[in-house]
Amino acid sequence: MRLPLHRIAIVTVALGLALSTSTGIARAHERVVLTSQDVTPAQGPVINDGTIARAAYATFTGAGQQRGLRVRFTSGQELRMELLISDTPAASRLPANRLPELIVIAPDGSRRTLTTSERTPFFEPYSGTSFIYLARLRTKAQAGTYQVLVSSRSSTPVTAVIGIGYREVAGH
Repeated sequence: MRLPLHRIAIVTVALGLALSTSTGIARAHERVVLTSQDVTPAQGPVINDGTIARAAYATFTGAGQQRGLRVRFTSGQELRMELLISDTPAASRLPANRLPELIVIAPDGSRRTLTTSERTPFFEPYSGTSFIYLARLRTKAQAGTYQVLVSSRSSTPVTAVIGIGYREVAGH
């Protein structure tokens, strides 16, 4: 029995759409790598829409190191940021006062410091990586550019991750 050509075409298009939709979700959480050149927010990258889900990675090898970036919002948007670390044996054993901290400076100059307030495990299935949530910030954003700075407080190597935004948008 031979299928009519239009049915084959419909099945092919349906499969193509299904596959492209499922792979779009996997790529939606854009990874931003903060390097040793990004030591201040002014030197770091700019994220133009702070509502789109992104993960900014900062690898530290010693105490006192810092990495920065800038994130833009419009008035009234929801600002969501999270501080996580990779769940490695050495990093997970660090006391709270030796774990990275996150400073978020609003467009009006007000600042919030996020230090460890939790240690919640999280497995990220797309990368197959285990993380530990350390702190979360959720508030209404001011219009403008936020300055974000993550700092290491230990000589133990650790990868800090700043989770930014909440909207999963393919290609971002």
